[in-house]
Amino acid sequence: EGPEQTLSPSVDLGGAKALPGEAGLDEEAAKLRGTRIHLLLEHLPGLDPADWPRAAENLLTDIDREERDGLVAEAGGVLTAPDLKPIFAPGALAEVPVTAPLGARRLHGVIDRLIVTPERIWAVDFKTNATVPARVEDCPEGLLRQMGAYAAALAQIYPGRKIETALLWTRTATLMPLSHEAVTAALARAGCLDDASGAA
Repeated sequence: EGPEQTLSPSVDLGGAKALPGEAGLDEEAAKLRGTRIHLLLEHLPGLDPADWPRAAENLLTDIDREERDGLVAEAGGVLTAPDLKPIFAPGALAEVPVTAPLGARRLHGVIDRLIVTPERIWAVDFKTNATVPARVEDCPEGLLRQMGAYAAALAQIYPGRKIETALLWTRTATLMPLSHEAVTAALARAGCLDDASGAA
C-alpha cells in the first residue's frame, strides 16, 4: 500500500477562487501579491505603525518602494480596522499548520489566523482578491470548500467546541463570517471526499 494521499485545502478541492470577470493581475502576479500581503499581516501586528515601512522593506526586498508602499497601505487598512482587532490580538495564532484525516485522504493546510478559546475555535483566512463579493452566496466556491475543509479538520482536533470560519478580504478590510452549513455543503460538493460528513 502506498503512502496516504494528502490534500491541500487551497489547491486540491476545486471550485473557483475568484469572481467571474475579475480583472487586473494575471494569476501568478495575483498569487505573488497575495503572498506578500500575507507576509505583512503575519509580521506587522505588534509593531508600531511608524515602523511598518522599515519592516516591510526588510520583508519585501524584491519590489520597488511604490509597490511596497501600496501593499503596506492595504495591510495597514486591515490592521487598523477597529472590528478586526481581535484577529490580530496577542493571543491569536498566526500561520497555523493543521492536519487531519478527511475522507480517504489526509488534509494538510495552514490557517492564517486561529483564535482558540475553551468554547470555540475561530479560523480566519486572508483573501486578497481584487473583487470582493458582497454576500456569502456570491463567494467563490473554491474558497468555501477550503474553509469547509478547515472546519472539518478543526472539528476533529477540537471535539466538542464550536467551530467558526470567516474570510478577511484585505482590499476592503472587511470580515465575512461563513455559516457552518455553507462551508460544509461546499466541502461535500468537492466530490473527492467519500466521507466528509463527519464535520457536523
